Amino acid sequence: MNAIIGLDSLALRKENLDDETREYLSKIGESARHLLGLINDILDMSRIESGRVIIRREEFSFRSMLEQINVMVMTQCSDKGLKYECSVTGGVADYYIGDDMKLKQVLINILSNAIKFTEAPGSVSLKVERTAVFDNQSTIKFKISDTGIGMDESFIPKVFDTFTQEDSSRNNKYGSTGLGMAITKNIVDIMNGTIAVESKKGVGTTFTVIVTLKNCAHDMSEGVIINPKDIHVLVVDDEEIAAEHARIVLDEAGIKADTCLNGKDALHMLEVQHTKMEPYNLVLLDWKMPDMDGIELAREIRGLYDKETTVIILTSFNWDEIMDEALHTGVDSFLAKPLFASNVIGEFERIARKNNMEMFKEKERADLDGRRVLLAEDIIINAEIMKELLAIKGINICHAENGKIALELFDKSELNYYDAILMDVRMPEMDGLEATKAIRALDRSDSKRVPIIAMTANAFDEDVQRSLQIGMNAHLSKPVEPERLYRTLGEMIWEAEHTN
Repeated sequence: MNAIIGLDSLALRKENLDDETREYLSKIGESARHLLGLINDILDMSRIESGRVIIRREEFSFRSMLEQINVMVMTQCSDKGLKYECSVTGGVADYYIGDDMKLKQVLINILSNAIKFTEAPGSVSLKVERTAVFDNQSTIKFKISDTGIGMDESFIPKVFDTFTQEDSSRNNKYGSTGLGMAITKNIVDIMNGTIAVESKKGVGTTFTVIVTLKNCAHDMSEGVIINPKDIHVLVVDDEEIAAEHARIVLDEAGIKADTCLNGKDALHMLEVQHTKMEPYNLVLLDWKMPDMDGIELAREIRGLYDKETTVIILTSFNWDEIMDEALHTGVDSFLAKPLFASNVIGEFERIARKNNMEMFKEKERADLDGRRVLLAEDIIINAEIMKELLAIKGINICHAENGKIALELFDKSELNYYDAILMDVRMPEMDGLEATKAIRALDRSDSKRVPIIAMTANAFDEDVQRSLQIGMNAHLSKPVEPERLYRTLGEMIWEAEHTN
């Protein structure tokens, strides 16, 4: 399957394809990825039933997790003509201790189903609420609702059964394994959470997931040049619950925040602070408000107070349609809802730095042209695909059929001959993990420094952690995406060359 997807990806990159051939190749790729999804579902269920699923307890960014979900879901909803909204209430923190990968899998499974079974001009929503805090733990409730086709009341008790679909006929246009909800339920159970469903045929469905996460005393000031206590914020949002949530999350981060529900009150509060010579450093404006929306209010603020304060528009919608007008009005930036304190601090700091110096640069990357890469891959077709992808960037490739040969080639090479190693994990005679361990143990100065990047069809958390623990620098799951491959190689090589 990896080979099919890889060859299809390579073929589609050719510019001299006619439209019919390109369409056939696109359909091959879509079918292969669909089949790969089915295989992954079956493997996930197998791991769950054999008790091999491990729940991590690590610090993670709740904000980043939610942002990743929202970007994916918003794109899918937009493509299908659906409205998507995500809201957070109850003072949800930026960081918790738990398993964000498993939690993300649960939410994406449910949201993907919601999108699949909802037609335009319907809607999908995700509501996140902290419902309780006790003994250094927080209870978080996720409510996913849609206006889709819904389910018969008689089917609801079976929704979490394996290989079960309400419409299992051959002409079922939605198509699935019937494993998605079973996997979701099992993961929630392993996390000691609960999941419930309410649905009505032709009206829609609501799933409610409740999990408990350990609170995390994360220091958000790390790497921040602005002290949160020095920031005074005015939040303007006509939705009282959203405004209060913003105040709570900012307050918990040490940021003093005031709120109001309309533009008229906002102008009055700005005037008072201006008169007291204690102006707001930052004003967060909801885009869509009655009477006076965020852009109109921003225009008024700029007219009265010029550059005295930073103005950021908050929106749960795509802001492309208003970007030009808003920037011309004097808006400094945009932030997506739901609001998190670290987002506010980071964006405020970025704007402050931008006004005085250049924007932060992207992560540095080395030029790949002419680089030498050792490729350890036992499956010939996969090796040929990788050679083609690497040759596009002018990379010279040396191929080893297994880890033992890769070790020998590296050991016999001149010092600093290879710029990087792409190491398949599962190989005969000596696998990628053993080979990496042996290379790192060699008595030569470049053995510790050369970037070794794992490649494997196993994208499970345990595999990624194990590859990093034995000395690999990064992990690429098959089928490898070309742009991710190039980016990873460029960043790893640059870092190796600029680290003592």
